[in-house]
Amino acid sequence: MRRKKKDAAPAVAERSRLGQGAGTEAEPTAPHQLNPKVIAGRWGWPGAGRGRAANLDRGAVYIGTTAQVGGLYPFVLGAGLPPEGVPIGPDMLTHELVCFDPGGWVGKLTQNPGVWVMAQPGAGKSALTKRIATVYSAYGYKMVVPGDVKGEYAPIVSGLGGQVVRIGRGLDRLNPLDSGPLRPLLPTLPEARREPLLAEINGRRGELLQALLATEVGLGRRPNATESNVVTHAIRVVSEKLLGEDPVVPDVIALLRDGSDALWSRLMVDTEDEYRAHVREVTLALENLCDGPLSGIFDGATTTPVNLEAPALSVDLSALLTSGNNVVAAGLLATWAYAYSSIDSARALGMMDKPLVLPLDEMWRALRAGAGMVDAMDAMTRLNRSKGEVTIFVTHSLRDPESLPTPEDRAKALGLMDRCDSLVLGALSRGELERVSAQRPLTDAEMAMVASWSSPTITGVDGTTQQHRGRGKYLIKIGTRAGTPVRLELTEAEKDAYDTDKAMRRGRGQQ
Repeated sequence: MRRKKKDAAPAVAERSRLGQGAGTEAEPTAPHQLNPKVIAGRWGWPGAGRGRAANLDRGAVYIGTTAQVGGLYPFVLGAGLPPEGVPIGPDMLTHELVCFDPGGWVGKLTQNPGVWVMAQPGAGKSALTKRIATVYSAYGYKMVVPGDVKGEYAPIVSGLGGQVVRIGRGLDRLNPLDSGPLRPLLPTLPEARREPLLAEINGRRGELLQALLATEVGLGRRPNATESNVVTHAIRVVSEKLLGEDPVVPDVIALLRDGSDALWSRLMVDTEDEYRAHVREVTLALENLCDGPLSGIFDGATTTPVNLEAPALSVDLSALLTSGNNVVAAGLLATWAYAYSSIDSARALGMMDKPLVLPLDEMWRALRAGAGMVDAMDAMTRLNRSKGEVTIFVTHSLRDPESLPTPEDRAKALGLMDRCDSLVLGALSRGELERVSAQRPLTDAEMAMVASWSSPTITGVDGTTQQHRGRGKYLIKIGTRAGTPVRLELTEAEKDAYDTDKAMRRGRGQQ
């Protein structure tokens, strides 16, 4: 009896559904001849060249809340830094927009709003600093440049509607003993409040005058205990005689030259010769601050007081550059103390509530101004979080802090970098990066990338100098996070406003 042949169609369909071969009738002969009636299995189409998988991963199950999973999407790379603050440019690896917000990240990514910017000359440090300061001014910060050595911030401050004070012989004059915005308040206050405030003002006057004496145009060293005592007392005496008005340095000099019973008693001397021996050197040093290259700069009343209502402030010292580094150093100390102390005092009295952005370009000049400037910077980095100040320190090398004369000053200067949670590195040599890594660890890949930007500037056969290879390239390190490489893209307006090479081009007859 013949056995009846079973119908093979159901089996063929089942094997096709499972991805198994079902004979030549069910299999397409080529990928472009796929039979739409046959459904591929989980492993794909069977046969060579048809994408069939030899093994299928069962996958893993992850559980998360809707808040965690809501932003999840395949193939998206997480951003290196939050997209908030100052737009810098594209990430050099992922091409996403990189933003920088040292003030807004405090308490989130950072613990301190300080920024340390370091790169070779010509790599674009100033351009980045100006971009940050300008955008922050649009966010409600007051840009304050208390020592604009090259005068390059003055056009930007003027464009923002701010105040530019130009210090120099025949220009604006600055009184180191000026009490700033506190002076009009003194006569109106009751005695119980006036006395502590006057003591605070005199204390600041004494600190600044002693810092100026420590520069090369003064004593060239820190005043000793006797000199410090007599200067502080002389300031207090002349201030009491001029209540409602600020004393000037010549007033202090006149009192020291004439002497008084109070000064003799202060110094515990009995004869004029003893008194002269104690005050001669410090008196002559004070006279140096009012004569010679500094004549007409610190020897009278302030001609242009700080305008607290202005959105920006620049104290332009470019007129002092021809007088030498010692004069510039003294100018930096005086302008920093005057501008910063005026704003700090006004803020303490509720006369100003704006946060500050303080770009300190040409940091090497400021550091060499003397111990007073190092102390001022040290105090700023310790208090800028509580005061809402974004301080930007710009330098070429860690050798700048290391060149200070005393171990105490060197330790303070090197500590500035440690208290800046935001580190921005431009083109630097391998040796310089190793010094940085000793304080703020860098990976080998980060050092290799930054060092690759540090090739020297190329000069063409026609004498024209091309821009630095690493110009506009930076590695932004926030705390211990991996660095984010970014390329700064300037607008046409910024290219003109931030240009620091105009003098070089004029020297070669270029535009």
